[in-house]
Amino acid sequence: MATQIEQHPLFNTLPVGQEVIFTVSNSAIVPTETKVKFVAEVHISDTAINLATSTPVGTFKTTPNNAGVGIFDFRPIIESFVSADNIAGDGSPYKIHTSSATTQFPLHIINKFSTNTNSVRYLAIVFKTEYLDTTVIPNTITDDGTQDDSDEYTLFNGYLKHNDRLKIGYPNNFGYNVDKFELAPVSLAQFLSNAPTTQYANKEDYGTLSLLTNSNALSYVKFTFTEYNGTETTLDVDNTDANGGFTAYSSDTKNQILFIGCFPANLRNYNTAFEALITAGTLSHYTVAAYNVSDVIISETVTINLNCPTLKGYEPIRLCWLNQWGAWDYYTFKMKSTKMISTKGSTYQQLGGSWNESLYTPYGYKGGKKAFRVNATEKITMNTDFVNESESEWFEELINSPEVYLVNKYISESSMQQIHIISPSIYIDPVRLTTSSYTKKTVANDKLMQYTFEVEKSKNLRTQSI
Repeated sequence: MATQIEQHPLFNTLPVGQEVIFTVSNSAIVPTETKVKFVAEVHISDTAINLATSTPVGTFKTTPNNAGVGIFDFRPIIESFVSADNIAGDGSPYKIHTSSATTQFPLHIINKFSTNTNSVRYLAIVFKTEYLDTTVIPNTITDDGTQDDSDEYTLFNGYLKHNDRLKIGYPNNFGYNVDKFELAPVSLAQFLSNAPTTQYANKEDYGTLSLLTNSNALSYVKFTFTEYNGTETTLDVDNTDANGGFTAYSSDTKNQILFIGCFPANLRNYNTAFEALITAGTLSHYTVAAYNVSDVIISETVTINLNCPTLKGYEPIRLCWLNQWGAWDYYTFKMKSTKMISTKGSTYQQLGGSWNESLYTPYGYKGGKKAFRVNATEKITMNTDFVNESESEWFEELINSPEVYLVNKYISESSMQQIHIISPSIYIDPVRLTTSSYTKKTVANDKLMQYTFEVEKSKNLRTQSI
């Protein structure tokens, strides 16, 4: 018998935040040779072409266990090869600008579509067996000359919760089936989010929805705008290169996840009819859904309701965070919020007059303890409106997310003329969630449910130094 894969992931599309288990055997070598090791050559690339023959990113070894097999868990390796997409992909439009290597802007403010850059990679593994060859002097480590190549897998920047249901196949292969995200008319694809399909936003809010586009099925995204009087108008945005998407699907990983700029501020950037509805104040809500070339719906429908301006004049605070599936979720905190600036400085004792002159001169502004440098940070405490139980459960991902940002308000075309597009801090501020605990609320226990979160801006405020 040769090197043989006995166990592998059940499905070929893998969230990297899970056990990625392979079990390997070699019944001819393990019982008869010494110092046997199973060798795994790991190949990861942004293209599937000749993946198994490319230069491996690393070679890893393990010894046979008591059952004579080698067990590998590749999660610690592969999860470092994918990361969140923060910048719009090449060709993605924003107002009169197009994203490129020299003109970049945050993903969240795109007009239409953006392909992914960092969220997806391909994986293939080649397994071999080595042992100590005692028939030669000196004894050498020798490859037995056999190998077994794994399937090709698509990795994306998601993770599994412990209660996410795994499926078991023969012979004890296991994995999480992501077919709920696959675009097909029979079973409508879920967007890469656990957010409720009914969401709320202000007219100044940016944001995206994301689809796993591992086929050429997506032809366009349809927006249906509904006014308070029931009048409906539609807007179709084609999935094309010119719109930041892809005209023809390819094996390049950038085509595997597509981000859709679909919140009010994104639409205001380019659609005059939508802007007119916003200006007139007649828009009640709108829906977002994906369609194929035959005009058949292939995704779930997300409804975005426009928030009414708060009568109490509270400043809305919009957060976005990296969700379970490696895409972005958004929420606007429109109730009371407070901002607090805390400082911590280095001090020194200053003399009160001139000591290096012909005469001593007292200075009223000198002397005593002085600040050499002041480090200032800003904290924001924000409150939700009353939420339902699905929203309450969804907020768990916010507190567990490794990446959280403040998304700033819509910037008009006239204001844009004085702003350099490459300055992402105008739109996005990285923050750290300082709320350290989260209580899941239910209607039965808590009746009306609200949450309070606190964030701290990751960057210190700039101050002067002496």
